[in-house]
Amino acid sequence: MAETSRSQLPEIASAFLRLGLTSFGGPIAHLGYYRAELIQRRRWISDDAYAEILALSQFLPGPASSQTAFALGWQRGGFAGAVTAVLAFTLPSAILMILLAALVGTAPPQAGLAGGLIAGLKITAVAVVAHAVLGMARSLAPEGPRAGIALAALALIALLPAGSLAQIAAILLGAGLGFALRVAPPSGDIATPPLRALSRRAGASCLLAFLLLLVGLPLIADSGALAKIADVFYRAGALVFGGGHVVLPLLQSGTGDMVPQGSFLAGYGAAQAMPGPVFTFAGWLGQVAAGLPGALVGLVAIFLPGFLLMAGAMPFWAALSRLNPARHAMAGANAAVVGILGHALYDPVFTGGIRGDADLALAVALFLMLALWRRPAWQVVIAGALGGMALALIA
Repeated sequence: MAETSRSQLPEIASAFLRLGLTSFGGPIAHLGYYRAELIQRRRWISDDAYAEILALSQFLPGPASSQTAFALGWQRGGFAGAVTAVLAFTLPSAILMILLAALVGTAPPQAGLAGGLIAGLKITAVAVVAHAVLGMARSLAPEGPRAGIALAALALIALLPAGSLAQIAAILLGAGLGFALRVAPPSGDIATPPLRALSRRAGASCLLAFLLLLVGLPLIADSGALAKIADVFYRAGALVFGGGHVVLPLLQSGTGDMVPQGSFLAGYGAAQAMPGPVFTFAGWLGQVAAGLPGALVGLVAIFLPGFLLMAGAMPFWAALSRLNPARHAMAGANAAVVGILGHALYDPVFTGGIRGDADLALAVALFLMLALWRRPAWQVVIAGALGGMALALIA
């Protein structure tokens, strides 16, 4: 590993700011950008160490690409490097999302070209989430047992009352079935050099802080708007498996009384046009719900649990990743999120974005741009926005 010190912070800031401004395409694309820029070109760490970080980020709940950025910054510059990497990677899209929400987020226009643009963003969200469901089904539920777990999770979500507890129940069901059915037989032991990390005692303190916040924030959620935002967004960041798109149902159920559904879907569509992490959608929601303080609280709350888990788990990961039961349970939980996202594709994304045959045709065209023509997400968002405005003109 390269020598690390505070003198590396400018390099870390520069590298991740560039990634934060240019890394379109979602979490999987981000991981490819990291490898090309930081592993292959800059040689910060070895490919083996990078693979170990990727395995850990996939095992833990939270935003995988942001957690990977956190861990890479830590390997290069310690705790200060981790914070620098996260801020540089996240701030460009977070600032843009807050500014957009301040301009149009509270009451997205419903008529004219502006209304067409918002409608186009909602239609874009349909295509993006449908593409995410398809891709995640192929990777996380590719065979009978895991596909069955995904269907069981979808059925459970449909039967239970709407709310984040339904998503939690589905994830627990998936983990339990994965453990019982021993899905996704594990490969051989991982043999990589130990990651630079906290001591085990400090790591345990991070995990304890994670749990205390998860249990404690609901106790104060009724004390005001900011407290509720902190609770909802922290819980979303703490319980999401599978990447940024899966946060959609958790946030939708938690912010339904604070953010109008039209604003929610418009913001989610706008988030697809941004580089960097999809979790900066929290900035839009927080701004709409409680202004700039709400945006800042929302952003900190949604990212914090993933970073606490990453910092806490790194000292213990080498031993944990060799336990077959943990791998089976995690494979089941990942399959369950396919079902969760499948339900979210219908409600609220499809029901809130598709108003007629023309909207459906545009959504299909955008989906084909992603799935068959493999156009980057930002191009699809532009096409969706222009398509929505065109439909508004001919309506």
